[in-house]
Amino acid sequence: MAQNLYGPRVRIGNWNEDVYLEEEIMKDFLAKRDKGQLLIQRNRRLKENLLRPMQLSVSEDGYIHYGDKVMLVSPDHPETEADLFLPGDLSLCMTPDEIKAHLSNELEMPCGLSAAQAKIPVGRNTFTILCAAGEVIGQVLRYGQNFRLGITGGFDDRMANTKILITHCHTNRGLVAHRHLFLRTYFGQEAEVAAHTYLDSHRVEKPKNHWMLVTGAPRKDLSTMLDLPKPPAEDTRALEQEREQVSDPGARSTPDARGCVPQCTLPM
Repeated sequence: MAQNLYGPRVRIGNWNEDVYLEEEIMKDFLAKRDKGQLLIQRNRRLKENLLRPMQLSVSEDGYIHYGDKVMLVSPDHPETEADLFLPGDLSLCMTPDEIKAHLSNELEMPCGLSAAQAKIPVGRNTFTILCAAGEVIGQVLRYGQNFRLGITGGFDDRMANTKILITHCHTNRGLVAHRHLFLRTYFGQEAEVAAHTYLDSHRVEKPKNHWMLVTGAPRKDLSTMLDLPKPPAEDTRALEQEREQVSDPGARSTPDARGCVPQCTLPM
């Protein structure tokens, strides 16, 4: 009858090699942790940068200037072409690749875009109005002028917090937030952003092509101008426009007296 000749304290196999291997793994782990090179540490730093609270520029004169920090917001509007969509104001956001975001602590370019239900200015949805050729920092941005968006993680050209159209200069297509097309991003479910112009029967851009350059609120207890309560006159005007559309199917809402939304061009 075979007997077990080994007691519980007897080591078999390459036990010494396994011990040294475990020690090397632990030393490598501790060295990476001390240098901040662990995946979880790099991932945390990227998320902290992208979600870091930002301060928007406050427009004291109602104008947008080169160098201003703003949010690009798609104003809320009734969606009639889909049953399932993201409601509310959607802000344009940078969306890093989910796999790369887990492996790096820096934002890799080029980077995708999406529209999210976020009204608080953070690193991923706060953009800087950059100068095109011939303009200088602090100069007023006029309708029809070219400008660039940079990110850090009567018609008197007062564009601050006013509905405008953003047009891609190479394709002449408008920036749009597809509220009914969802993206599973690193930050959850958000809406797709694309360059496509939607026109109604009057050949006028639909509300889904409307955007706002949102600035900071002058009140310290509010983050953006979106947080300010709407004046009663504005709410009354919106109700009157809805009643006119119901009574006259051919009528349409006009953001200004000329019946069009002002347009800006965005090089990409």
